[in-house]
Amino acid sequence: MTRTSNRRGATRQRLYDAAVALIAEQGFASTTVEQIAERAGVAKGTVYYNFAGKTELFEQLLRNGTGPLTAALREAADAARSCGGGAMDALAAMARAGLVSIAGRTDFTRLLVAELWRTGRPWYPTLVEARREVLGVVADVLQEGVKAGELRESLDVELTAGSLVGLVVTGGLDWRTFHPGRSLDEVHEALAAPLRGRLTAAG
Repeated sequence: MTRTSNRRGATRQRLYDAAVALIAEQGFASTTVEQIAERAGVAKGTVYYNFAGKTELFEQLLRNGTGPLTAALREAADAARSCGGGAMDALAAMARAGLVSIAGRTDFTRLLVAELWRTGRPWYPTLVEARREVLGVVADVLQEGVKAGELRESLDVELTAGSLVGLVVTGGLDWRTFHPGRSLDEVHEALAAPLRGRLTAAG
């Protein structure tokens, strides 16, 4: 049973990887099940054995891609707290974790950004839920910072969380697309700089 489960998991990962690459290249609507199967090196029937269709595959792909990101952000924030850091330290750590994630999964990030605004898709509720989970980790840190007096009391936590995630995602994609020779430290510093003095209670 374990061997079968591992084999199926590996097959699904190949399908995820193929779908990410194709959808990032040409969009969801232009990508067919046949193309995904061909890119993954499997028969078309294998796709339907694992998923009801392209929509279900994409929904699972979204969960498969954003779940590790959410976990990485949470771990980064927890690590900053365990070292005695405050909200700004946690935010900086999460920004770095986000950049690392983007560097390792640039195609998935491009896909996510491209499809985020297409609200009429049947899988859109799944994307909204995935976004909520990612932003929730950031919002928790912001709320803690406000309560501790580290961040401005008037801070709009919901909008700020979305803006910060957008900053990291956009900055990360700009890095991987136009400045791939720049180091992670350089990009992280460039993104962290605008936060200083903008969110703090004294700013």
